Amino acid sequence: MKRKNLHFRVQATLLLMLFPFFLSAGKPLRIKKSDLRDKIEAAWVGQMIGNIYGLPHENKYVNAPGPENWPYGYTKNLDKLQKYDGAFSDDDTDLEYMYLLQMMKHGPEPTYAQLRDAWMYHIRDRVWLANRGALGLMHYGYTPPFTGSKELNPHWYQIDPQLINEIWAFTAPGMIKYAADKSEWAARITSDDWGVEPTIHYGAMYAAAFFEKDISKLIDIGLKSLPADGRYAATVKDMISLHAKFPKDWKAAWQEMAQKYYINEHDMTKTIWNANLNGACAILAILYGEGDFQRTLDLSCAMGFDADNQAATVAGLMGVMYGMKGLPENLYLPVKGWTKPFNDKYINITRHDLPDTQISTMVDNTLQQTIDLIVSKGGKVTGKPGSEVIVINPDADFRAPMEFYFGPDPVLEAGKAVDFSFYTPANKIYNWSMISGTLPAGLTFTNGRLTGTPVKAGDYSMVLQISDGKAKQTREFSLLVRGRNLAPLADTIYSNVRKLNEKVLDSCWYTFGKSLYAKEISVINDGKTSGPGSVFYSLAAKANIPKVDYYGYGWNEPQEVGMIVFNTGGMEEFGGWFTSLNVQYLNEAGRWVPVEKSIVNPPLPASDIVFIQPHYAEYVLRFDPVKTKGIRIIGDAMVQSHWNKYTRNVSAFTSITELSVYP
Repeated sequence: MKRKNLHFRVQATLLLMLFPFFLSAGKPLRIKKSDLRDKIEAAWVGQMIGNIYGLPHENKYVNAPGPENWPYGYTKNLDKLQKYDGAFSDDDTDLEYMYLLQMMKHGPEPTYAQLRDAWMYHIRDRVWLANRGALGLMHYGYTPPFTGSKELNPHWYQIDPQLINEIWAFTAPGMIKYAADKSEWAARITSDDWGVEPTIHYGAMYAAAFFEKDISKLIDIGLKSLPADGRYAATVKDMISLHAKFPKDWKAAWQEMAQKYYINEHDMTKTIWNANLNGACAILAILYGEGDFQRTLDLSCAMGFDADNQAATVAGLMGVMYGMKGLPENLYLPVKGWTKPFNDKYINITRHDLPDTQISTMVDNTLQQTIDLIVSKGGKVTGKPGSEVIVINPDADFRAPMEFYFGPDPVLEAGKAVDFSFYTPANKIYNWSMISGTLPAGLTFTNGRLTGTPVKAGDYSMVLQISDGKAKQTREFSLLVRGRNLAPLADTIYSNVRKLNEKVLDSCWYTFGKSLYAKEISVINDGKTSGPGSVFYSLAAKANIPKVDYYGYGWNEPQEVGMIVFNTGGMEEFGGWFTSLNVQYLNEAGRWVPVEKSIVNPPLPASDIVFIQPHYAEYVLRFDPVKTKGIRIIGDAMVQSHWNKYTRNVSAFTSITELSVYP
């Protein structure tokens, strides 16, 4: 496949990245070190306020906006603040704290590989939607940006990236283009296409807010950083028009917004966590908030859907704009006896082995990373100790760190033409070469692309190198050329469940559009591994009991078979995966018996827990060849509990898009 969807915005000025920063034409920006620290502190504290304040309103207002009985207050979360004697972590702040630790460890521009390692170590539960999809793909062996690809992560369009990436922008004050591009780069860990666009918009606004307090100007600055023909740019303009149409009636604007971006949304992307929808809510909250922190915070909650996320991001943005003096004291000192924001405590309750810390320490460490980045991009620190001034190059560019990205291998089949790129636009800019190995006959490798028509099935390996003229990296890649796929020639499809039980599915808490699901097993040999109608679920009955699933083929005439390729579909919170996987064939007596020396590559996930199950994974099962009229995969389907009472008692099931069979 071509990796055409895994793209960053390719700027016309890309080549300028190679020149010294003093060639930039922008006028340097200046900010006192003390003011910079104050705004960074307000970014952190603002996010904590918004997150904790907004949590009671999360997913609460969908059919109508929240009531206007403001201020809402912390409500039940005041008890949690008292319990932890400080701020507590949630997904709106904990991943940014994790990213800060990676910056301290690796520098202000960590690589995808370094961030992937942090994800896999620290994130073990309490992760949903696109974030969960990305984590599963990481454990499967992929790196970003493939972990956010539309083709692999079916939640690519959800809200996730806009709530975990603000740190890349408030460590790049005044560096608007840099912040927007880096925010997009980070957003692609989990998301793709227009799903990353609200993150770009926030990134630009956060960076600009260090020097700009006008809300309308900030929104416009963010707009100029978006793809001009992108979906979210049109949505932002639409929200501006709604505000102009109903300048004193935010509820009327909400109704039109919800009708267009939720009720009328295509079912494949219609969720209450949709990135475009929640981004629209945030823009309305900012516009109707008119620069007032408390009003904007309450509006962010009242806009509904995934309310705590936009509350956190918008509150952090306003923190950057106004500094600590602009945050209401009663919101960061809500508990009697506290004298510092949230008692200067950030208590980790969500992530494995993230240390509790003082908020002041988080701020100091973020300040240092910010200054290090500014200096590395052509800025400097002037003045005497205690009265330093930071000079910023506003025209700094973000260049993605040089590294290989790992995603799906090329699907090579003897006799079929292929055009496969090992790069994405982010690392295409480097020099690619093949330094050793043997290509399959019929294929050529040129500057990162594999093209041609393989002649013969077999296993091959090649070592690739990328270089920027100074440093270089090498990596070995394995190539598998398959023979002819026998699945389309099958006379029979074997499966213990042949039709989707739609009644059971409709009773469940599922997170994909209904049109994704195939109604019959016949789709597993149609060559389609993604998109509407591609995924079959073996949902059978409303009963939470163990179940063995199998999928396979039968032929009227014996076939030589030595390999099966199993492509999974999307995974639900309540199941979809095998906990064991074996291959059986029909012997001459017509009995199902196991094949010899079966190997699954890659192995099934090391654990059965839901958080590391990959969407759209491919498993290659190889074994001693057999001559048979029937072959199948068979294994135990996971019985997964679930918090939703209607979903809790659903039978075990598995998810499949395609089953291919080769000699």
